[in-house]
Amino acid sequence: MSDYAHRDLMAGSRKKNPDSSREPPSSSVSLKELAAHLGLSSATVSLVINRSPSAKSIPHRTQERVRAAAREFNYRPNLMARSLRQKRSFTVGVMVPEISEGYSASVLSGIEDHLFQEGYFCFVVSHRHRRDLIEEYAFLLQQRAAEGIIAVDTICSGTCALPTVAISGHREVPGITNIVLDHDLAVHLALEHLHNLGHTRIAFIKGQDFSSDTGTRWQAILSVSKELGIIVHEELIVQLVSDSPSPEVGLGVTRKLLERNKLFSALFAFNDISAIGAIQALREAGKRIPEDVSVIGFDDIQSAAFQNPGLTTVRQPLRQMGVVAAETILQRIIAPGKNSYPREIVVRPELIVRQSTARNR
Repeated sequence: MSDYAHRDLMAGSRKKNPDSSREPPSSSVSLKELAAHLGLSSATVSLVINRSPSAKSIPHRTQERVRAAAREFNYRPNLMARSLRQKRSFTVGVMVPEISEGYSASVLSGIEDHLFQEGYFCFVVSHRHRRDLIEEYAFLLQQRAAEGIIAVDTICSGTCALPTVAISGHREVPGITNIVLDHDLAVHLALEHLHNLGHTRIAFIKGQDFSSDTGTRWQAILSVSKELGIIVHEELIVQLVSDSPSPEVGLGVTRKLLERNKLFSALFAFNDISAIGAIQALREAGKRIPEDVSVIGFDDIQSAAFQNPGLTTVRQPLRQMGVVAAETILQRIIAPGKNSYPREIVVRPELIVRQSTARNR
């Protein structure tokens, strides 16, 4: 079909269907035809459709017009041709331990949103903390032409040749940018809150050995406890073992803690998921939250505010960490020859006080 014939078809469609719910033509149009219909240059339409960073200079209303017309006339950009023309895949690999409500899902939402906004696609793989899969996935993503890798709560060896950004990696590896939380501040916020409420016997749920945050946070707990004069009792420490994303992991270890028959008035959990399980175990034992035991979590996942009682927690800016990771990997992809990439980006936590903590009676 010629350009003129196709424009006649579009004009006819507008005359017959003046309302916004009209059916689009069954066949797709070309970029040139779409641009002619809109009265814009092909370059402008291409920038908007391909979500190029340069499109930010185009008025928002014009961008909306282009996207609306593309939907109406079934326009689909030829991504393969774009990749071949520019010799790029516009793809980023993302490695996560697992995908469920909580840490990984919140970080992933920030990564995906920013990559989509910038016209990139992402492959997401979950490795369940298996070292063999981490190595294999890094190689497979490279083989599938990923231009960079974002590793979430994943221990990276640095063997991958691609630009890499690690969220909570905690390892200084050449070629890797680490995005980390200020764990000293995070722990200080949590323990100072409990200390000010009169809690001195505090139970702790440590993270799993395979979690990249476990060691760093535990060292922060020991340091801040000493600073505040809080004694960390060995009999009040339990550790998560299972890699399940369910509150069951916190339920089980808190039951074991209670079986020791040691008094404590507060519990600081490794994450919100384990804190939710801990509250269930405490209730099974006849403990009231927060009257008998105050509970504080970590992360501030979406459901934390909707628990009964609402969960006091240390908020990690998880979604923002994902956005920062995506911004950083794209900067490194665009300028791969530069050696001045950031080695570490530190983000700040925030204490969110809800109803699961109260003054010790």
